[in-house]
Amino acid sequence: MISTLKQVALLLRITNSQDIIRRYFVVNGFDGALTMLGIIVGFSLGSTASLTVTINACVGATIALAISGLSSAYISEHAELKRTLVELENIMLVNMENTAHGQAARWVPIFVALVNGLSPLVISLLIIAPLWLADAGFSLIVPPLLMASIIAMTLIFFLGIFLGHVSGVSWLISGLRTLLISLVTIFLIYLFSKK
Repeated sequence: MISTLKQVALLLRITNSQDIIRRYFVVNGFDGALTMLGIIVGFSLGSTASLTVTINACVGATIALAISGLSSAYISEHAELKRTLVELENIMLVNMENTAHGQAARWVPIFVALVNGLSPLVISLLIIAPLWLADAGFSLIVPPLLMASIIAMTLIFFLGIFLGHVSGVSWLISGLRTLLISLVTIFLIYLFSKK
């Protein structure tokens, strides 16, 4: 297991993909959280939709975000790393398919795609967990849509904290900035929704 992790770390270093993976995690995680928040707030404005309909809409969006993240990242990263490998082969005048660079061109797009697809999936599933619990008959302290919204905003705040840590700026300011984006989103949904 440790040797596998070291191998993955080596392949990421060769391609300088650590930053890309971190960005994809944050960007798609943020997309997942904000999308779930938007759906949940939209459904909370209408009193006719059942919890099952809300869950199905959230699950549909979650799966679409995950598949989109997986496929788009794999296709784009595979093309970029293949191009880089061909350029390196042309410079070195040797086939590099069986070298660490060749392995990186094959495996790093998969790692990047997994992070890009799994980040919105995991974050979205955490957000809609209260809806599943309520639908299964569990009693929650607050209404399930409100609880899901609170979880979404909390995760968005923590993504902001993570960005603040990465960029070396105040974690609080960074967290509040992303939280403000979620509040603006909620405001716009209320503003443009039909009563």
